[in-house]
Amino acid sequence: MASETATSWNRMELLQIADSVAMEKSIEKSTVIEAMEEAIQKAARSKYGYENDIRAEINENTGEIRLFRCLEVVDLVENDSTEVGMEAARERNPDAQLGDILAEPLPPMAFGRVAAQTAKQVIVQKVRDAERERQYEEYKDRIGDVVNGLVKRVEYGNVAVDLGRAEAVARRDEILPRESFHQGDRIRAYVYDVRRELRGPQIFLSRTHPQFMARLFGQEVPEIYDSIIEVKAVARDPGSRAKIAVLSNDTSIDPVGACVGMRGSRVQAVVNELQGEKIDIIPWSPDPATFIVNGLAPAEVAKVVLDEDSRRIEVVVPDDQLSLAIGRRGQNVRLASQLTGWDIDILTEAEESERRQEEFRRRSQMFIDLLDVDEMIAQLLVIEGFTSVEEVAYIPIEELTEIEGFDEEVAGELHRRAEVCVEEENARLEARRRELGVTDDLAALDALTPAMLVVLGENDVRTLNDLGDLASDELMEVLRDAEFTPDEADAIVMAARAHWFDDEETPAEPVEEPGKTQVSEELALEDMAG
Repeated sequence: MASETATSWNRMELLQIADSVAMEKSIEKSTVIEAMEEAIQKAARSKYGYENDIRAEINENTGEIRLFRCLEVVDLVENDSTEVGMEAARERNPDAQLGDILAEPLPPMAFGRVAAQTAKQVIVQKVRDAERERQYEEYKDRIGDVVNGLVKRVEYGNVAVDLGRAEAVARRDEILPRESFHQGDRIRAYVYDVRRELRGPQIFLSRTHPQFMARLFGQEVPEIYDSIIEVKAVARDPGSRAKIAVLSNDTSIDPVGACVGMRGSRVQAVVNELQGEKIDIIPWSPDPATFIVNGLAPAEVAKVVLDEDSRRIEVVVPDDQLSLAIGRRGQNVRLASQLTGWDIDILTEAEESERRQEEFRRRSQMFIDLLDVDEMIAQLLVIEGFTSVEEVAYIPIEELTEIEGFDEEVAGELHRRAEVCVEEENARLEARRRELGVTDDLAALDALTPAMLVVLGENDVRTLNDLGDLASDELMEVLRDAEFTPDEADAIVMAARAHWFDDEETPAEPVEEPGKTQVSEELALEDMAG
């Protein structure tokens, strides 16, 4: 009797345990009660047999435990453990119907040591699963937030952080260089990912993420918190230097001044949190050239040349500003490129002047060689913006005569020589195309020039099928000098594939054999006469 009393459940103690666990793990009490019911069910099956469908219920008010064996009402009993016949079911419940579940009460049971240990394991596992689910649901929507926590432990440079109601991790590469933490230290970091994994939800923190700095400014600058000032872009070299672009939605507020604060108090608070990382605050501009010039601060820029198709920009700076524009180990130009999303090439004024002179000389010599003209005429063509003989050949003569120093006779002769030159070059390319075996139907594609056809032939693309087998990016790689856009390359490839669909079978119209129509008409007349 004493043994039975020692191993039986104390009802009120059971409820107190449920309350305590629910409060400690921050989960619902009903979840703990369900875990206990499942544990009791498992322990009861070990006593009455695993083939039985045993359910347990715990009264949340009194702590009373009730056990039932569930039986399904069927016509033909195949399993005595889970089924009961209609006749036997009606003896227990006159209203029983096929498919109903009868709950047969079982006597209260005392839990032995093994059963109690099994029940404990089930409860611990279910509570742990519920706690993990609660953590995931709580933090999955907090990606992008800045959180505060205590360092729980440091393992191989990875920092485990206690957030109070969950545990997170900041990996070694997400910690600032030369930054070290010890158990018990306070840490502030950015939640950049939350994943549901087998070992529970994994909350990943970062102190190197660009948005961490943006969030810190949001906490220090009320105008950013109130959306009066927007953080448009951030680029960081963690622990060393950073650039942040800001825009004011109120013309009366200077976005840079607001972020710097009185005597630099606001930006200094962020710098201190980031272990002395230098921060350049620059005004954002919708004009790429202006934005890039601002992004290269503190260097001064003399000139910019944009290539919007490739999102590339050439920046010309005074000779004495080159090292400042590039920065230590290219840091300044690299951060400016990350901030603006453009590739930046930096030249000094001397380099840019030398390059322009070389380009001018090269183009002038081309016109001298191909058009057999003197240096003055060739230079005039280059100054007017002509870059190829084709442009001279296809421009109206009237426009050539508008160039200062060109009369009708000179313009006409230039035009004639250019046409002859283009025809000779096309003839040479045509001969080379045929020599390479490039077919006429491939040459008939309007988008391909003779020069392109030669390049294709040299790369073993000689038929429409060869071209149709290419992907658009492969075509762009072969004809890289043509600088096709992806859409243009797609159009060329699809044009090469067009003949593939011409060979599809189409329903043929029925063809009557000779004389068959006449015989059919005679038979029809005979039927009518009959």
